[in-house]
Amino acid sequence: MTAPLLTGAAEPATDRTVVGENLSLPLFRTLSGVLAGHPYLKVVVDRAENTWHLLDTAAHPFHVNYVATRILGMDLTALDAELDAFNASVYMDPGRRFLLGVLSLHTDEDTEGRERTFLVMETTEADTMHGELLSFFYEFVRARVDGRLPLLLKPANHGQEEELAAISELSVPRILSHELFGSRARTPLNPGEATGRLRFFRTHDDYAAAETGLGWADIVAMPCLPDDVPRVAGFLNTAPITPLSHTNVLASGWGIPNAIVRDLEQLVEKDGLDGAWVRYRVREDEISLERLDHEPALRAPAWHQQRIRLEPPLLEEAPVLALHRLRSTDRDRYGTKAAHLGELHHVLDSRTADLTAFYGRPRPPREDLYGHLAARLGLSAFHAGAPTESELRARAAEFVAGAVSAPNGVALPFALQQRFLASSTVLQQGIGKLKMALELDATDVLDSLCLQLQHLIRQTPVPESVVRQLSQAFPAPTGSRGRLVVRSSSNAEDLPGFSAAGVYDSVTTVHGTGELLDAVRQVWASLLSPRSVRLRHQVGISLDDTYMGVIVQEYVPASLGGVLVTCNPTRREDFRNVYLNCSPGSPEQVVDGSVLPQQYLYNTVEGGGRTVALGSWGDGLSAATRARLADLSLTGRLLQSHFSATDVDQPLDIEWLMTDRGDFRLVQIRPYAL
Repeated sequence: MTAPLLTGAAEPATDRTVVGENLSLPLFRTLSGVLAGHPYLKVVVDRAENTWHLLDTAAHPFHVNYVATRILGMDLTALDAELDAFNASVYMDPGRRFLLGVLSLHTDEDTEGRERTFLVMETTEADTMHGELLSFFYEFVRARVDGRLPLLLKPANHGQEEELAAISELSVPRILSHELFGSRARTPLNPGEATGRLRFFRTHDDYAAAETGLGWADIVAMPCLPDDVPRVAGFLNTAPITPLSHTNVLASGWGIPNAIVRDLEQLVEKDGLDGAWVRYRVREDEISLERLDHEPALRAPAWHQQRIRLEPPLLEEAPVLALHRLRSTDRDRYGTKAAHLGELHHVLDSRTADLTAFYGRPRPPREDLYGHLAARLGLSAFHAGAPTESELRARAAEFVAGAVSAPNGVALPFALQQRFLASSTVLQQGIGKLKMALELDATDVLDSLCLQLQHLIRQTPVPESVVRQLSQAFPAPTGSRGRLVVRSSSNAEDLPGFSAAGVYDSVTTVHGTGELLDAVRQVWASLLSPRSVRLRHQVGISLDDTYMGVIVQEYVPASLGGVLVTCNPTRREDFRNVYLNCSPGSPEQVVDGSVLPQQYLYNTVEGGGRTVALGSWGDGLSAATRARLADLSLTGRLLQSHFSATDVDQPLDIEWLMTDRGDFRLVQIRPYAL
């Protein structure tokens, strides 16, 4: 719950703002608005006048506007012209006159089960208050709030957490963000609205028994949905997951609502919702489930008529190539993932790409964010002598090249898969049967045909010419000395309207030539899994147009791994923050649901970061590691400018790991499905 660093629209005529009064609960309710389901009130402490202002939320949505126009007598035009410098004076100046904050009202239960109401105070996420100012701010507000209301300070970022660490909790009682929100009953994951039939499953066995009967008009609810859930109208989770889980990436790509509703079982029993027709809405500040009194007349969703057309692939003979020799244009021969990793090598090695375009885009009332980027990169900003755009581009390229590296490895072209499939008459016959079933829409036999084909692919010998080409291109790690990771790289993924996240296989524990060949065949076979065939068929992607490349990478031991997306998945209008999940070990743990990762937001405009949740881990990361993750987050934002060149606001989805030596390596980079 943070106050945006923006100017706003004209203020309404009525204004109930009060100055200098003590705050009672009735006055709080009179002035407050609602954000994320909680009443909140903006406050401004004026240290020069030794007073405070309790802002009428409806009249003054932005602290900065109020301070500038009502206290300092500026007009909005003058404020807009100097907005960044003004923000710096009220959020970052250690000797600032004004302290800006938000009070929010919460309830919980005490140790005896009785309901307790309390206030939480926080600043905006970009505020750099030092410990002395935080203490002063808390004590000033505490002295003017009804003493019967407990008041807790919530640090708004990691810097404030570290400042407060040296201050006794007896003098400044506090609560961390993940403590306040980590156990909340309802959490939005993907916004949207759906009308459909609620299907509630208490266990995975219950779900498995009914899975084949699920259809496009169903809303599936259960503790944690499986990654192979079919395309339906909406998702509901009763157990915690993160916005970067495979199922939420699917929900985002499919444009369907998804949320965590921990008390769903009670709602289902109370209102008889299982099997009922409902209207389901997920918003940033609202999750609602409304039972309908009759079955609505529903049209089949648009994706039933959706027809995704793929770029024609190039299937002539192509070599197994080192990843660093690929560019993004090679996706028609080696697949999207391999091409993106090749492009990443080029960006890091050449340092010629413009990585600043995101910051050059107008963000009203600002013409650009170059000054903020300069500050993040350690250059001068907001005054004469600021770096030129060319200097900023050079520094951004240098920063990214120093922050991350790309994986070593090779890419197998589509042509190798085609040569393998053509080597077996039995495989060709099986593929012919599957094509016929798809043409006839014989969905009842699809699964058995796909499973038979997958078994055949795993058992069919790899032609000697393919074995030789692979061994020559990647000789060292195929022996007993090295461990490999084998990943899919299809042309039918990372597409507008079809992300295919988690649909194709990766094999992360490969040793020796024999295991390598088995892993490559497993990845090839995943192109024909029942789920991947059904999902592509639903959106009109022909089997004839679908091919699989393979990436073979050296395994790198990781002390920390995860995924970041260069946006805030639950608040799409937020252009400041990137969202990062991580856990000790490999990135796969984050997306496969085997652990609940730690979650962080990092501000790539004003700087700073904050902890969203600690997941399965009792302790947060060290301050030094969090600072490194801030650099990684800024790197992701800068790479967005290159990899999303047609629309610099299109976010990226990046899998990464931190090596035992503390270096960051990016192992996958692709568009994030919004």
